[in-house]
Amino acid sequence: MISIRVNNFNENFLNESDGDPNPVLIELDKGIRSNKIGDQCEAIVRFPKLFEKYPFPILINSSFLKLAEFFRIGSNLSRLWILRVCQQSEKHLEKILNTDEFLKRIFMVIHSNDPVARALTLRTLGAVAFIIPEKQHVHHAIRMALDSHDMVEVEAAICASVQFAAQSKTFAVGMCSKVASMIESLQTPVNMKLHLIPVLRHMHHDASTAALVRALCRDLLPKYPSEQFVVEIIRSLSQLSCATLVDIPDQVDLLLVYLQDPRKRVQSTVLLSLKRLAEKGAYLWPKTAISRLLVLTLQCSNQNMALDVILTLTKCPHTCHTMLNEEQQQILDVCKKCLLMENDSGGRAMTILTSLITYCHTEKIAPPVHVLEYLNMHLEFLIHSSLQDKSSIKDFRLYLKCGVQLSKTSREFGESFAEMIAEVLSEDTAHSTGHSKLICEALGAICSNVIVSCDFYQNHPIANASDPVPFSSVMQHLLKKLDSLARPGAELDKERANIIELLAAICMQAMLGSFMPDNVIGIFLKLFQTTNPWTQYRIARSASRYGQHFLAGVIYEKLSKNISLENLHFYLVALYQISKAECILNHGQEFEVLIAKHIKREPAVAEQSTKPGALTLIDRLEKAINLYCTALSTLKASSSSQHPLVFQSELIRLRCMLLEVLHSIVITRNTLCITPPSEISQTLAQNCRDPLQKYGHITNQLRKHVKLLKNCEDAYGRLYKSSFDADPGTLEHLEAVQHLCATLQLSIETISIINPSETAKIEPESSHPETKYLLSVCRLVAKQLQTIPVEVGGTKTLTHEHTDMMMRQIETVLTSSHCMPRFFFQVLQNTSVKLAFTPQPRATGEPVFVQPNSHLVVKVEGVIQHYGRTPSLFRAINSVQLTINSTLITARPNDVKLPSDSITLTQIVKPHRDFLSGSFLIALNNTGHTFNGGPVSLGGQWQLNLETCIIDDNGVMWHTGPKSTLHVRIPEDGHKQALGMQSVARRF
Repeated sequence: MISIRVNNFNENFLNESDGDPNPVLIELDKGIRSNKIGDQCEAIVRFPKLFEKYPFPILINSSFLKLAEFFRIGSNLSRLWILRVCQQSEKHLEKILNTDEFLKRIFMVIHSNDPVARALTLRTLGAVAFIIPEKQHVHHAIRMALDSHDMVEVEAAICASVQFAAQSKTFAVGMCSKVASMIESLQTPVNMKLHLIPVLRHMHHDASTAALVRALCRDLLPKYPSEQFVVEIIRSLSQLSCATLVDIPDQVDLLLVYLQDPRKRVQSTVLLSLKRLAEKGAYLWPKTAISRLLVLTLQCSNQNMALDVILTLTKCPHTCHTMLNEEQQQILDVCKKCLLMENDSGGRAMTILTSLITYCHTEKIAPPVHVLEYLNMHLEFLIHSSLQDKSSIKDFRLYLKCGVQLSKTSREFGESFAEMIAEVLSEDTAHSTGHSKLICEALGAICSNVIVSCDFYQNHPIANASDPVPFSSVMQHLLKKLDSLARPGAELDKERANIIELLAAICMQAMLGSFMPDNVIGIFLKLFQTTNPWTQYRIARSASRYGQHFLAGVIYEKLSKNISLENLHFYLVALYQISKAECILNHGQEFEVLIAKHIKREPAVAEQSTKPGALTLIDRLEKAINLYCTALSTLKASSSSQHPLVFQSELIRLRCMLLEVLHSIVITRNTLCITPPSEISQTLAQNCRDPLQKYGHITNQLRKHVKLLKNCEDAYGRLYKSSFDADPGTLEHLEAVQHLCATLQLSIETISIINPSETAKIEPESSHPETKYLLSVCRLVAKQLQTIPVEVGGTKTLTHEHTDMMMRQIETVLTSSHCMPRFFFQVLQNTSVKLAFTPQPRATGEPVFVQPNSHLVVKVEGVIQHYGRTPSLFRAINSVQLTINSTLITARPNDVKLPSDSITLTQIVKPHRDFLSGSFLIALNNTGHTFNGGPVSLGGQWQLNLETCIIDDNGVMWHTGPKSTLHVRIPEDGHKQALGMQSVARRF
């Protein structure tokens, strides 16, 4: 009968008690104390998951103490798994509070008669060397173990020596002579010498020891010329040079000598070391080293690795300057020879030349003659040759990356390169979908870098369907490719769907600021018949991001009717309402009228929609505001605790708030036409010495609108400060909208205030097409301010010409395409701070009791949690500011006078390995009287509010941290009754 082992542990043991880790720890403790070795090992290996979910010091300290105790009394198998736990939980080791007790239990096994147990102990001590670097008895034990006769123990001692030498200067200096004597001794086996050499690479804590170790290694090279010894010594010397920096020139000369060694492994090690030295300090290389490296590049057995070293050197401006001035012809000859070869070194040579041209563009110096034309010719040849070889996806990506990089340096090159690869994409050739996808990604990068730099947005920030589209030849090829993919018989798998999404995004990015032509709309309508709903949603998302709200609204309306989940239905409906509102603002027509005109092709409706006065400016604003308010309610209906949609709701609310201000400005302007100034306006202007008051209520109304626009600007600024995880494009969008509010505010302030307090603000920088377009709208709005009448006689006036200028500005803002930022749809970085208060109340809602005339110690512990594929993709947390504010919430007697009923304390803590800890000492001794010579506490209840702000690596503070509240109650002093009797006696 086959026996089946029953698992005594629940596989989801960490999900059952999300708030309290104590049941999990108790369950693991039972497993450790079990009589079955299998249950013991299974309980041990579960501790790293426990540490990741609950990384608090108290839990980790108690867990490691349990593991250390079991390490002392357990078997070698359990010791091995405890060693693995220490190795996997390296970032939690410093949270061990009782380090001495933990070390004492582990170190007791070093006296065992079992060499395997001693070896496991040495390896465990090496794994925790980070927290015990200067323990002298541990250093002595490792030193004694090196003289052991058991090879297992000696290997463990060598491993521990490497880890302690990296942490402790005392250990490294003390072991230098010991390791050197063992390496030079003839009694030491050769394989042990190979294990001892890596110990030397960490002995860089002082200059004398590093020089001694370097001299020893240089002396060992001719004595041990075997391949293994040369490789290990070169690695150790290179790592030692990277740490000291002063030895980099000598090490580069040594490596160039050994680069001529015919052994392939030695050459590979030398080239890897040269690359590491180039990354660490390329500016420290000798002047002749680059020339010697270029000579040896073509002689190496591995030219690709040699070219990688040269490519690393081109990332340093100093070496680029040297190459272009002293070794220009030499490096050009090497790269041209590599480009003519049939191997894969051409891509690296292309990358080197691209880096040099990029450096020339950055420093604004002339590149080498005819190099750009030479690269253009070879790049076209390499791309066409790579398309024929379907296995060269990696090289093809490298060629396209070079083309995109060169497009940033030359607009003409970018246009020709984009047209060339777009033509390749549109041809019905046999290249794979992988090549097509890479071409689409390259076109998207070129559009972002080149199209936005052309003069189209400078001259035509508000474009129509009849205006020329940038890169029209490229657009023709892209639309041809989209049309071929939209055929009913075309097979659309996941790769082809991605190509459609990329092509759609590129087309809409190129048509940013203009209404999509009917033929393009027809192509997209055909695409909707062959694509799945998820692809359609991604196309609509791109349309919303690039201001094509008509197409986005058509898709959102269709998808909202074919979705089964309620929250997704409300989400799509909210997006449809936003797109509908923007269509009304941009085109001055109802969404249904646009559908009838451009999709259903109904001429009668189209003619009716073009009649003057179809939708006035105030009607457009009212309809858009109503739709935005409805969209905000709908979006809140789609939110949940897992997906609160805070940023999305706030962004919609602020957009609605800005439209309401513009609507109020339009109403104010209309009242000027129907309500003349009152009779006392002239007298009021003379009394106030404000000439603009003679124009009546419009002056005060416009001044109120200045404050409202300022509130909008501040609200967008607060949203910016709370968007720590937003991508750079979203942050640029928020800055651009702030600049738009400031520009409108300056315009109204200029015409409604005698002495404007502010001047034009500096335009923020932008690197994305959407923000560049929005900033061009801001420039046009600021330019329209210059059309106001010139003041005659130094007296300011407020006439219809001024209000008409405001209407033109508002019309410009509303007619421009409103682009939704990426963070509205995608969260690529998700960072949260989880805090824990100490002390905690016994039950939820109850206060914490503090004794009278004592201080309250509040300890705050926090864990930084990262979600997503790439943590800290855009910005990382450098430090956290903790601010605690204590406020008295109970009333005081009238005769008690206190300095303040509020205390605010601030502390900045720096998280280490995603853990932070801070403490506050709060004096809540509100004593208002004395009794028998001592203070008397009147008691009361306090509310402690903790606010957290995140500080990134650039020193910018983000108000995205969590907020916590704690109630504290101080009981009344025992002498309060006597104090009350004294108060009554004083009254009588």
